[in-house]
Amino acid sequence: MEPLTIIGGGLAGSEAAWQVAQRGIPVRLYEMRPTCSTLAHKTEYLAEIVCSNSFKSNQIGSAPWLLKQELKQLDSLLLQFANEHQVPSGAALSVDRNNFSLAVTQRLESVPNIQIIRQEVSTLPSKGPIIIATGPLTSTRLSDSLKGFMGEDHLYFYDAISPIVDADSINYSKVYQGSRYENGGADYLNCSLNKQEYLNFYSALVNAESVPLHECEKHLYFEACLPIEEMARRGIDTLRFGPMKPVGLIDPRTQQRPYAAVQLRQENLKADSYNIVGFQNHLRFGEQEKLFRLIPGLEEAHFLRLGQVHRNTFINAPRQISSTLQSLKRHDVFFAGQLSGVEGYVECIATGLVAGINASYLALGKPLLTFPRASAIGSLIHYLVNAPPENFQPENINFGILPSIERSTGKVKLGKKERRKLQIKMALQEMSCFARELS
Repeated sequence: MEPLTIIGGGLAGSEAAWQVAQRGIPVRLYEMRPTCSTLAHKTEYLAEIVCSNSFKSNQIGSAPWLLKQELKQLDSLLLQFANEHQVPSGAALSVDRNNFSLAVTQRLESVPNIQIIRQEVSTLPSKGPIIIATGPLTSTRLSDSLKGFMGEDHLYFYDAISPIVDADSINYSKVYQGSRYENGGADYLNCSLNKQEYLNFYSALVNAESVPLHECEKHLYFEACLPIEEMARRGIDTLRFGPMKPVGLIDPRTQQRPYAAVQLRQENLKADSYNIVGFQNHLRFGEQEKLFRLIPGLEEAHFLRLGQVHRNTFINAPRQISSTLQSLKRHDVFFAGQLSGVEGYVECIATGLVAGINASYLALGKPLLTFPRASAIGSLIHYLVNAPPENFQPENINFGILPSIERSTGKVKLGKKERRKLQIKMALQEMSCFARELS
């Protein structure tokens, strides 16, 4: 049997390679790193995660939890490794970046029918099946090739990365452990700010110098990952309702809720570095160091990585792909990951799994699958295919894209919590049946 080609060894491409190989089909997995690197990547590992290390909420009843439950039913390799290499982070699933990526790399390297080729693919191959999972940092040459193939320009937004601080440089006498509402354990380090400290920080932030963008590009940020300087421009208290919200925290030194708070999340199992949660930014490096040292506990901080912004490329999915993630122009081409128009690590894994299964079925001459509409995975793909193409934007998993539930059943009115419970029940039931048939 001819090998199936997968371009891109990120989260989606790695999951897709595993799904294809498990169905007995040889895989050629192309990854351009380390021959051709990017501004965001630091290693040559497959499935390297470059922004946050969080795979979002593990809290029962949340939309991200539902998506992970479905992937678990479908035997996702990358979700398995994320759980095996998690680090304490309250109710969220956060992973040790290096150990996670190394584990994925070693597993895929050990699979006999997966050939990993370390070179850039600069043009769309003429022979399929092909899965394109090159991610938001698709190389310029391949991006140009895809533009010609699709007959339209890519869309894009700017995404930002949070700083990482050396654990040994934190002043532990000024921070305390805890999670908001004690949810999931005391897994964060918290830096409390009083009103004057917050106002000083805010003033320094809004006056800090950013790395300039072109005028036409300034407002193309993903709303769920806005740089903190963009949030600050929306109002003096915006940060206190965002990454610096003190709600659910009690400072044990004062027994009171702080005016504002900054949370530090453990980066790895050794706990030798911490991520400043939600502090993605596009400030000049020198400005960042001065600014973040205004935070109590970080006065002498040593930064292992400072924040930065990078361009995320994605296709206009409603005009380009079907519910099987096939290209509408060429049915032996599939799209997966952030390039396909989803946003988020787990969402990328989900589309990689779907593309891997369907590309396998195409190679085997079997009918392709449309995932259940009521499921989280099916709803993500439904959004990609049916969103308005005129103003298409990437999407995370959320209850708004799942099938809605009527507010009342007969004389009984249903609140939001009850409706969400019904959405989850329907999703898990449909996915359970689907997974049994698939296996």
